[in-house]
Amino acid sequence: MTDKAKISSPPGFQAHAGAEIPIGGSRFVRACLKQPVDRTPVWFLRQAGRYMPEYQAVRRHHTLLEICKQPQLAAEVTITAAEKLDVDAAIIFADLLLPFECMGLDFEFQAGEGPVVHHPVRTADDIARLRTDRAGELGYVAQAIERVVAHFGAPRGVPRQDRLGIIGFCGAPFTLASYMIEGGGSRNYVHTKTLMYRQTDAWRRLLDKLVTVLTQYARQQVEAGADVIQVFDSWAGALSVEDYREFVLPTTKILIREIQSYGVPVIYFGVDTATLLPAMRETQADVLGLDWRTPLDIAWRQLDYSCAVQGNLDPITLFAEPELIRNRVRHILDQAAGKPGHIFNLGHGIVPETPVENVQHVVKFVREYAAEKAIRDQRHV
Repeated sequence: MTDKAKISSPPGFQAHAGAEIPIGGSRFVRACLKQPVDRTPVWFLRQAGRYMPEYQAVRRHHTLLEICKQPQLAAEVTITAAEKLDVDAAIIFADLLLPFECMGLDFEFQAGEGPVVHHPVRTADDIARLRTDRAGELGYVAQAIERVVAHFGAPRGVPRQDRLGIIGFCGAPFTLASYMIEGGGSRNYVHTKTLMYRQTDAWRRLLDKLVTVLTQYARQQVEAGADVIQVFDSWAGALSVEDYREFVLPTTKILIREIQSYGVPVIYFGVDTATLLPAMRETQADVLGLDWRTPLDIAWRQLDYSCAVQGNLDPITLFAEPELIRNRVRHILDQAAGKPGHIFNLGHGIVPETPVENVQHVVKFVREYAAEKAIRDQRHV
């Protein structure tokens, strides 16, 4: 077990949900904790993916699940993307649905269809059959993180703030439950909401089982060296505020607080969740991910600047000419106004066919902005 997972109170540590987080860590971790940084850290959702030739080369010989389950491949894909883009954090290459297998639920990826669960969870008996005692089978993700941590271990002479942050992740209970129940992606979530409304006790048992597995899974990742855990609630935007508060928030709050007790910050991210942001804040996640539909300054003000925020460039902006991309990047940074706690990212993941050089441009533009600000600040001294 690493020091992150130990509960103690040594000097130079910041209390956090019953655990301690080192003060003065990487630029990325400091931003997650709303501590001052020399410049805005930047990384990208799906930064290792189909748009990158190096990833395509690996996929020619391996399926997505094979890459996830072979630590050397998952680490290679993670490291290659982080180094090629020169970002401030590397997120481990994995898939949200990996915990399904250890719970006894098979799935596969079908071309053009995405993930498909062949025997969806629709009844109380289906839920009762789900296992919660085999999370150890997910250890291959932790092994991949260990390889990434070893690769990016800061050599002498590298300032602590310049060390890459290592991000582990898991799905949120609602999003994983919806995949289980629908059997894949959905537009209306009819089966999910029907079970939620009509079999509330069964719904809560399902979410409780997911939390049992996800907390073990997240702990493995933290003990392997992950600095931060991102919790993806990709489909929470399908919910009304009332439904989110009643059926999702209580369990999600338990998951996030448990992960924080391991001594790491948590990023909580959903798509199309502008109306849910105040309720999502009640989870006490350290960082809320913002999609591109709401201006960053409005969203952060709505949250009363009580947490860090991550985002929120529209991913499709990366298909524009560099000058427009530069203007959009600067606009978001202007909205953040240099307040501690902003992590630059997209409002969702990088999509296939995105020009790699445009992703690299974003990193360059974020750093140019910081350099120009430093010069302006010196002039006013």
